Amino acid sequence: MKILIDFFPILLFFGSYKLYDIYLATGVLMAATACQMGIIYALDHKLQMMHKITLLLVLAFGSLTLILHDERFIKWKPTVLYAAMAMALAIAVWVYKKNFLKMMLGSQLDLPDPVWMRLNLVWVAYSAFMSAINAYVAAYYSTEAWVDFKLWGYVFPLAFIVGQGFYIARHLKPDQLENSNPP
Repeated sequence: MKILIDFFPILLFFGSYKLYDIYLATGVLMAATACQMGIIYALDHKLQMMHKITLLLVLAFGSLTLILHDERFIKWKPTVLYAAMAMALAIAVWVYKKNFLKMMLGSQLDLPDPVWMRLNLVWVAYSAFMSAINAYVAAYYSTEAWVDFKLWGYVFPLAFIVGQGFYIARHLKPDQLENSNPP
């Protein structure tokens, strides 16, 4: 169910683009993301900071795309989002000595501090990579290719999440592994 909620906006964006154009697809993405956040809020009774930032950027860059009739804005939204995430995680850990990943997930996962630090560094690198690859595709390829990349490029986050899961599983205590596997 959660994965369907996560993919809902991008699938509607992709379909709208293929059937019509980038401007209708942008409007659909804005509406679908707002609906997605409403569903998440209804289920969890809160939105995480990342949800709020995503919604803000989709609405801001989408509005600029529609008002100025310039597709570059929506194409650069993922670059800005991933770059902001990389910078926030890096600044938090290296300047403020705070690990946001541990702060957000520490109540759910009991991991040693060095593991949290490696996870944070991997998230910084992953976010920087995703920012760079989106910037490259947005700058050097057609809108058609960029939209295709938005859908098929989901292999990167899926591979990252699976790899991260394997890494975390090695460091979980046996009782945590039992609690994470439903009967």
